[in-house]
Amino acid sequence: MSAVPNAAAKAAVAESLYRRRRLMNHLALGLASAATLFGLFWLVWILWTTLLNGISALAPSLFYEMTPPPGETGGLANAFFGSIVMSLLAIAMGTPIGILAGTFLAEYSRRSWLGETIRFINDILLSAPSIVLGLFVYTLLVKPMGHFSGFAGAVTLAFIVLPVVVRTTDEMLKLVPSQMREAALSLGIPQWKVTVQVLYRSALPGIVTGVLLALARISGETAPLLFTALNNQFWSHDLAAPMASVPVVVFQYAMSPYDSWHSLAWAGAFMVTVFVLAISLIARAIVARRKVAND
Repeated sequence: MSAVPNAAAKAAVAESLYRRRRLMNHLALGLASAATLFGLFWLVWILWTTLLNGISALAPSLFYEMTPPPGETGGLANAFFGSIVMSLLAIAMGTPIGILAGTFLAEYSRRSWLGETIRFINDILLSAPSIVLGLFVYTLLVKPMGHFSGFAGAVTLAFIVLPVVVRTTDEMLKLVPSQMREAALSLGIPQWKVTVQVLYRSALPGIVTGVLLALARISGETAPLLFTALNNQFWSHDLAAPMASVPVVVFQYAMSPYDSWHSLAWAGAFMVTVFVLAISLIARAIVARRKVAND
């Protein structure tokens, strides 16, 4: 007879525990949903404000006139040119070094103290504030040279690109099945040929995606360029001289009291946002295409 009350008591305890877990689950889901909606609200607000003000400030002169003095109209042609030149130069400097370093970590230093040390340093560099990198390059290049320069700005951006490419290359090469390495090595192919002709081909979409994401990241950097490239109101293709860039122009014009400069700042912010969005979509398309090819 005692077995029946014990079973009923256990059922009651189980029911109470189930209700408690269900309540906690609903509470956690509610808090997570509220946090998501809170973040999405501000994100949509920022994007809508940038879109609204940026589109209204767009004009053909934006792409062929120089940044104007106070009280006059103009464009951002020199800033667009400077941003493109410094970003491409940063990609050209950071990508080869990052791919080589990532290859070393993934293929030649697995589970070694040197590889773990490099990964730790790379993680620090990846999370370091960009303004710190700008100060470092200022001390390294700008101060000894005695003036700001577009080259110093490109070097700063390259330091931002480098850890992103290193991490991406390392992770993408690790995802390549070990059977591909073993099959190639069993045919007597040298290790460097296996890496170049087999592993790189398999990991290429992921590596390209990492490079594109690094390009999207540096396209909106302002703080490091203030210490290195500074700005230039006129057209300049001299990398040894100060060079304009869209983020710096947006920062300076947004802080000014002139309405015409505010309009140019909104237009520049809109163009940077569109560029980052386009790069992100291209990166996602590459990843999606790779998944379809693998399936």
